[in-house]
Amino acid sequence: MNDDAKPFYKHHVFFCMNEREGKDARQSCGKCGAEKAQKHAKKRIKELGLNGEGKVRINQSGCLDRCEEGPVLVVYPEGTWYTYVDTADIDDIIDTHLVGGQVVERLKI
Repeated sequence: MNDDAKPFYKHHVFFCMNEREGKDARQSCGKCGAEKAQKHAKKRIKELGLNGEGKVRINQSGCLDRCEEGPVLVVYPEGTWYTYVDTADIDDIIDTHLVGGQVVERLKI
């Protein structure tokens, strides 16, 4: 790839979906609503017509190793990490960061 090549996606969002098992397991994003949040984000991005090449891709990921701060997601290419509580937080990340180009400071980790 040469330096002039554009990324395939403008934004690539990874939701940690890891679920740790066992009574002594650390907190894990998968047990904190990650699946619901990821599905909501994917649906909303499609509804806004923002999915596809050159636009936004919403993905699941394995452990991102920040579960104590989670649930977490990361937006690339910026490398901005967020935590969230509910779908209203996900909507804020979509509207403010992915659409508006501004970091959601209250959710940034």
